[in-house]
Amino acid sequence: MTRAGAWLAGVLVAAAPLLANASDWVQVDGSRLAFAGKYQGEVFTGMFPGFRTRLHFDPTQPEQARLEVDIPMAGVTTGNPEYDGEMRAAAFFDSAAFPQARFQAIGARPLADGRYAMDGTLRLRGISKPVTLTFEWTGGEQAVLFGRATLRRLEFGVGSGPWADTRMIPDEIAVSTRVRLVPAVR
Repeated sequence: MTRAGAWLAGVLVAAAPLLANASDWVQVDGSRLAFAGKYQGEVFTGMFPGFRTRLHFDPTQPEQARLEVDIPMAGVTTGNPEYDGEMRAAAFFDSAAFPQARFQAIGARPLADGRYAMDGTLRLRGISKPVTLTFEWTGGEQAVLFGRATLRRLEFGVGSGPWADTRMIPDEIAVSTRVRLVPAVR
């Protein structure tokens, strides 16, 4: 074997554990976690910058999937400074008392049209409730998970006092994510 051939064989042997764990993924730049609702009939949207995702997923074994998403609440933004201050305050996310939300799920199930669902638990404002994330998966060297969920904000205490009026802000809030992922390095 030539010196170059021996080097290439060594690289392939060293990379084998990484390839074997190609179902472990970590988030990279270009990912987004957003929410949308209505306020007095007008649509508003917001984002959670700084969230972090860890995923174990292989579409040939979806039942073995594991997902963890950590969401820092102090950075929530709607692009409107007045709304942002209110969102971070006690009546909504109370980010001073509850600086982080977390979604965890184990096991995915295939749905129609190549989509999947993961039933998990969202811990928000110190309250844990079941939430189902439906998603589409695009694999590859840089995979993409497109996900959607619907939350009932009042179950988590989001929007207390006058903000609890569902004529002003409906109870259901749509959450969407586009997470760009690369294989985790072990």
